[in-house]
Amino acid sequence: MSQPTDHPAASRCPVLIAGGGPVGLALAALLARQGVRCRVIEADEGYCTGSRAICISRRSQEILAWAGVAHPLVQTGLPWTGGRSFWRATEVLHFQMPSEPTQRFAPMINIQQHLVEQFLHEALQQAPGLAQVSWGSRVAAVRQRDGWVEAEVETPAGPETVRADFLVACDGGRSTVREQLGLQLEGSQYEGRYVIVDVVQKTRRPVERLAWFDPPSNPGSTILMHRQPGDVWRIDYQIGDDEDPVEAVKPEHVLPRVRSHLAMIGEDQPWQPLWISIYNAKCLTLRDYRHGRVFFAGDAAHLVPIFGVRGLNSGLDDAGNLAWKLARVLDGSAADALLDSYSAERVPATHENIAYGAKSTEFMAPPNFAFRLMREAVLRLAVTDQAVRPLINPRQTAPVAYAASPLNVPQQGQWANAAAAPGLPAPEALLRGPHGEFHLTQCFGKDFVCLAFGDGPLPEAVAALAGHGIGVLDIPPEADALGQARHRYGLPDPQAQALVLVRPDGYVMGRWRGLDPAALLAAFQEKGFAG
Repeated sequence: MSQPTDHPAASRCPVLIAGGGPVGLALAALLARQGVRCRVIEADEGYCTGSRAICISRRSQEILAWAGVAHPLVQTGLPWTGGRSFWRATEVLHFQMPSEPTQRFAPMINIQQHLVEQFLHEALQQAPGLAQVSWGSRVAAVRQRDGWVEAEVETPAGPETVRADFLVACDGGRSTVREQLGLQLEGSQYEGRYVIVDVVQKTRRPVERLAWFDPPSNPGSTILMHRQPGDVWRIDYQIGDDEDPVEAVKPEHVLPRVRSHLAMIGEDQPWQPLWISIYNAKCLTLRDYRHGRVFFAGDAAHLVPIFGVRGLNSGLDDAGNLAWKLARVLDGSAADALLDSYSAERVPATHENIAYGAKSTEFMAPPNFAFRLMREAVLRLAVTDQAVRPLINPRQTAPVAYAASPLNVPQQGQWANAAAAPGLPAPEALLRGPHGEFHLTQCFGKDFVCLAFGDGPLPEAVAALAGHGIGVLDIPPEADALGQARHRYGLPDPQAQALVLVRPDGYVMGRWRGLDPAALLAAFQEKGFAG
């Protein structure tokens, strides 16, 4: 696969990004939207190969939309809302994720990682003066200086020294930057191994997550299947503890198992393999994602199990969290201390993702006899007892609450619910404006936004927030014809008045009853933002 050539940026840039996978490219696109110049250093010659992350959550779709790739993502990805699990040949679970027709994005879409990288790179090419990608290059050494960070970069044209205000390591699980700083991931990994196989085969089966435990096609194994764009099946199956992982990925061992399973489920169209690899689950993280002027994101910061699809999705949340903070420190509208909140928010998020991922892994790949016995009991009971079936569901990734964030402002007044409390993602809502319908999340991703719920003309003092770096979105009752915004933000009364301050990454920072912005503006300035 060929990519357009990017020319090297100058040897000084505000942000240097090590790693041009989906997290690094998403961070670059989000920085470009903020007007921040950056350079991405990627060791590969182009987009990734093989079968990697494929499930993109609704929250990640919002972030990628802010990065400028909403259209190709939605046009290409395969949306899904639920899945089925089978014990042997019997269905024991059919789950559905929350979804309704007016939402902007599906709960989940399936799309190959290399396509996500392609879309992000194409978006970056729309801002050539702000973001550049150096393919076939790698960060070989990192030195922190007084006021900047210095990196030695090996490029096809020879070695180069790059100075940057900040360096963000998005260079994967074997991060060179992490090694250069003498840091190690901490945690555990599981012995259970899964072979990953991509095959091309036409099918009319609906798009959903499929799982089989001890299927007749592969007794004793666990098999997962996902449809991908381009008539591609992603198949993951567990191998036995006594199987040699080197032998397990040889086609003569893989293809008969795939053939047997496709036949069992009635998929009889011709097929051919595209990719074979092997995987085992890891629950690892750095203690801190900021080290001076160096930050870590994605797999360079944490490795979480694939079960529940938290890997790439958590990395994209890292990028969404960090981009706006770097932008505000670089333009002087916030103090350097703002960058400490990146670790304060994202490290606990990783611990939550690891906790859920570990539970899913212990069910999908039981680490010992006791876990295998427990899983067997649950699956047997689930055949006839619906109350047991939720135990089979590997809770899919969901946005993490920043409940203890130093940026949260205590809410003021009484609210009907906690769905939009400080530290939570701002709920989506379909609204009506002068130019037609739009989704609330389309207003996020770049600036602070004050949602003004009123029942009359917008007070001048609220409109004046725009002069303090806060965008204002007026939401009178007629704009919220479906009542979604008021209900989800805890304001069931159509005459209720309130202000809700939303961060650039779509998280609620604070909320106040009434339309007097004085307390909001004071809190904004107390948190270190120039107002």
